[in-house]
Formats: sequence, C-alpha cells, structure tokens
Amino acid sequence: MSARDVDDYLLRLGEPKRTTLATVRRTILEIIPEADEVISYRVPAFRVDGATVAGFAAFTSHLSYLPFSGSVLPRLADQLGDYTMTRSALHFAVDRPLTKHVLEMLIGARLEDARRMP
Repeated sequence: MSARDVDDYLLRLGEPKRTTLATVRRTILEIIPEADEVISYRVPAFRVDGATVAGFAAFTSHLSYLPFSGSVLPRLADQLGDYTMTRSALHFAVDRPLTKHVLEMLIGARLEDARRMP
C-alpha cells in the first residue's frame, strides 16, 4: 500500500469530498512529512515509525478523521466540542475541513501515545 493507493481512494470520491479530503491529506503531510501513506482498514492512513497515527474517510453524510487510538478523542473532547465524534472518529462537514491547528493537536496526541507504546 502506498500514496498511489491513497490517490486511488480520493479519485473514487465525488466532489466536494475529494477536494476537502485532499486538503486534509496535504495538511497532515505538512505536519508529519516523514509519514508513510497507506491504506489501513480500507481507509487512507499515515504511519510514523510503524505506528498508524492518522487517517480519514468519506461517508454519505460526513467525513471522518481517524486517530487510530481510542484515547485521543476522549482526551481532547473539551477542545473539540464543535465536532461530532465517537470514541474512534471525529466527524466533520464536507464544507468545513479540519484546520491545521486541530490536526496538529490530534496528531500530536496520537504521536505521544505511540511513543509510549513498547
């Protein structure tokens, strides 16, 4: 799996989902340029030092950011109050891509978790 697979995932999406998620992808790569792009659990994801630390997906009525950890979103819930979320996914509207600040916060928390893992 590679960046080409992520390209293929995005190409299968209609607009404006494709453009919104392409923006999220670029921002994630600005934050963690060393990340490997992969497909994990059928969605685009980003790995750093073997740990999957971020991902995204398109659904019928929303887009999702996936931290690949059940502890990240509950820990940041107070700072993410404007978003709908489950334990494992942050939902956002197609016309409201995640900001770089929000992505930095999410990825930073996940990287902390990954570094603590043996």
